[in-house]
Amino acid sequence: MFIYNVTVKVSNSIKNEWLLWLKNEHIPEIIGTDCFTKATILQLLEIDDSEGPTYAIQYFAESKSAYNLYIDKHAADLRQKSIDKWGDQFIAFRSFMQIVD
Repeated sequence: MFIYNVTVKVSNSIKNEWLLWLKNEHIPEIIGTDCFTKATILQLLEIDDSEGPTYAIQYFAESKSAYNLYIDKHAADLRQKSIDKWGDQFIAFRSFMQIVD
């Protein structure tokens, strides 16, 4: 199992609206690509959140090829939609991991 992790720091001015959008629009769109089986939202704790909260969204993929398909075919458009909607009110970085048992 593989995890595509997106860590996002969100401005306080949009945090509530952004979280609703994430849950109701963005994650369903990403899961709708059929590249991931599920997603989990986590909020980072014990960090400086004076400028806004930080979240980690983890998308679970059955294979590296499913992740690669997402990156090659869907990621650019979905990232651009986020930028078009929220502008510079957030910052994100991404990582790709494999679960080790």
